[in-house]
Amino acid sequence: MTSSVVKIRDLRVEYRRDGRVTQAVRGIDLDIDRGERVAIVGESGSGKSTVALALLGLLPSSGHIVEGSARVADVELAGASERTARRIRGRVVGLVPQDPTVSLNPTQRVGHQVGEAVRLRGVPRPLVDAAVVEALTQAGIDDPVTRARQYPHQLSGGLRQRVLIAIALAGDPDVLVADEPTSALDVTVQKQILDHLDALVRERGIALAIITHDLGVAADRADRVIVMQHGEVVEQGPALDVLAAPRHPYTQRLVAAAPGLSAAVAPQRAVAETPVIVRWEGVTKDFSLPRGSIEPTVRAVDNVTLAAHAGQTLAIVGESGSGKTTLLRIALGLELPTTGRVVFAEQDLTALDWRAARPLRRRFQLVQQNPFAALDPRFSVGRSIAEPLTSFRIGSRAERRARVADLIDLVGLPRDAATRRPAELSGGQRQRVAIARALAIQPELIYLDEPVSALDVSVQDQILRLLARLQEDLGVGYVLVSHDLGVVAQVAHTVAVVQRGRVVETGAAAAVLGAPQHQYTKALLSAVPGARLRSDFASREVVIP
Repeated sequence: MTSSVVKIRDLRVEYRRDGRVTQAVRGIDLDIDRGERVAIVGESGSGKSTVALALLGLLPSSGHIVEGSARVADVELAGASERTARRIRGRVVGLVPQDPTVSLNPTQRVGHQVGEAVRLRGVPRPLVDAAVVEALTQAGIDDPVTRARQYPHQLSGGLRQRVLIAIALAGDPDVLVADEPTSALDVTVQKQILDHLDALVRERGIALAIITHDLGVAADRADRVIVMQHGEVVEQGPALDVLAAPRHPYTQRLVAAAPGLSAAVAPQRAVAETPVIVRWEGVTKDFSLPRGSIEPTVRAVDNVTLAAHAGQTLAIVGESGSGKTTLLRIALGLELPTTGRVVFAEQDLTALDWRAARPLRRRFQLVQQNPFAALDPRFSVGRSIAEPLTSFRIGSRAERRARVADLIDLVGLPRDAATRRPAELSGGQRQRVAIARALAIQPELIYLDEPVSALDVSVQDQILRLLARLQEDLGVGYVLVSHDLGVVAQVAHTVAVVQRGRVVETGAAAAVLGAPQHQYTKALLSAVPGARLRSDFASREVVIP
């Protein structure tokens, strides 16, 4: 026997739906040794998640292994029965899913959910509680006895992700498959989770397969990188060799598109003198806590004064719970400040009721984080884009149709997109629809809430280039909320760093990101994935095409 715990040979997987056959994986070979970290990278549809599902015996009913071998701990999963797959799943291969909000049951306590995985290992009932505490401790969770009694909504995003790690560890597996384990987390929390996974590999000899589109994570955390495109492996090798000096054109495009990866996080946009379009003046926001809490309220925003300029991009950055989203909601009129005010175009938005504020609302719009949830699945694309026009009773039906057609061209969608439903579009196309909808009534300012965090790096690059072009052509301003400093460096003119409700540093992006003064800003920058690769680029002086 070799040290390889995963052995894939000439694996071919097909999906069969409605008489159509899609080749998702086309004859790949892959070994993963005990104690090795392998990152499988590629865009959506590349086949990387299908490989992970094959290793777990979790291919959907439409998916079939049609050829080849997928062995885990010398157990063949190609053609295996469900009984065999269940024996492997959890006990030999553990899964850390992407989204803890979806993956954890909100109606069950954390300890009960970890306990289900413990019982599958055959632990006697009297010993389950102790095993649950042990699994939570191994996942790096503080005060595991208390956490076991809590519900998922009572935990932060980072703690919920650790609970998923605890569930995966409860079966004492030989292999961990981490499917985009940190894509929804802030950079500092992301670093903590990845540090812990690294420690598990070192201490327990677990083989780790990371499925990711974040090349910075792959560069920092993987020993080897497997690059997949259209179901095939197009390049593989040591992580720094593949990503610092990519040979295949597809890998080169991925690296070139990754924000802040091929060079240090350095701003690209200069600040010009333009009028202020919106400003927060001494804004404070307190939220009431449930009766019985130690304190009656929690302060989400604390005396913030901040301004965004017309035709430019203000980025508000910080961790979850820092108050950045609350600032956005107050500016949109979705929350009222406890004290202070928001002034848009020299009018006090917070002093106006909904009806009086309606004319102002025509002048700003919102693009939300998740393009899959932001669009009504029942509406055609054309109807979604025309929704603001209909709401404000702008134009006749014919004029709205013409405006929709113009917007579809403007954001680079296919001409026939107007008649499609959101489910027929890719993630990047859906975000283009959301941008077109925001532009429909010709706003002066667009609020962007993590607009590319759910997208692959190449699609991210397309959307960011689109936003920059629209700003240049239309003169629209942006307020961007983001935890991705690589994205911020690419698009922002000015940056405000928010910690615990306070702005701790603000100024031109070149100053804040290039020479940060506050320790919190320095900590955020030091946690940006890809440090190993950026330093390797500098030492090799490699130019990415």
